[in-house]
Amino acid sequence: MPRPVVVGLDGSPESFTAANWAAREAQRRGLPLHLVHAWLWQAGDLPAADSEDTVRHWAQRILRDAEKELSDRHPDLPLTTGQMPTTAVTALLERAEDAEMLVLGSRGLSPLTGFLLGSVGQQVLARTRCPVVMVRANERSAAEQPGDEVLVALQNLAEAPGPLLDFAFAAASARGAALRAVHVRKLPSSDYGYGLATGPFGYLDGDLEGRVNRELEKALEPWREKYPRVTVERTVDLAFVAGVVLRATAGAGLLVVGRRTRRSALGTHIGPVTHAMLHHSTVPVAVVPHG
Repeated sequence: MPRPVVVGLDGSPESFTAANWAAREAQRRGLPLHLVHAWLWQAGDLPAADSEDTVRHWAQRILRDAEKELSDRHPDLPLTTGQMPTTAVTALLERAEDAEMLVLGSRGLSPLTGFLLGSVGQQVLARTRCPVVMVRANERSAAEQPGDEVLVALQNLAEAPGPLLDFAFAAASARGAALRAVHVRKLPSSDYGYGLATGPFGYLDGDLEGRVNRELEKALEPWREKYPRVTVERTVDLAFVAGVVLRATAGAGLLVVGRRTRRSALGTHIGPVTHAMLHHSTVPVAVVPHG
């Protein structure tokens, strides 16, 4: 049985936007969709005028309303729901164990401050073993345009992570879209002078740009063979990593970034570049864990 696309619902507009995005993605990939809502009632959580039964009714209505809306829009999509009597983090991590991907909504703020990831999103992103897609409630997430690229950010070409590239190529293939692989190479400070950090490769080393492009092509080669119908574009640059990737999202419908699953001395985290993408990207961001 195919693994489902799982989406977490909390009743917010952001989570309903995420559910609609997840439904389109599930249909594109021929996967079932599962909606999950977690609610753990404890004495003292509710105002005196409310009862546990009343709040349970509203919790169940969140799932019913979403199920009806998505079933009307996607009548052929296999759709199930589940309400779990536990915390949101526990519920999402449990459902993610058997999921193809987990989809969550993020509250949009201003373009400068980015969006609020929230404690639930942060904990799930840092601990889940399946890809997590964070979806903003905005026009870019609500309706992808034909021709929107899938953008994948690659940091270390010597160890290009298979799960990251496989997810990105599969997403592009399902959409019939081009894939753009972005790699930003940082040079040692001794290789360039002050003020040249954002200059073109050729200005600093006539062969460096060519060598890096060949490395990128070699990293992509196994997946180009696996997905021969996916058109692949490459962007190689020398600049601030997050800035280059964010600029490249102008023509993208989905951004795919990686997260190492190895624990550091400070515990599990999502990394500075991935964190910047989550904070400032206006398009949905898929965070793919890898070794």
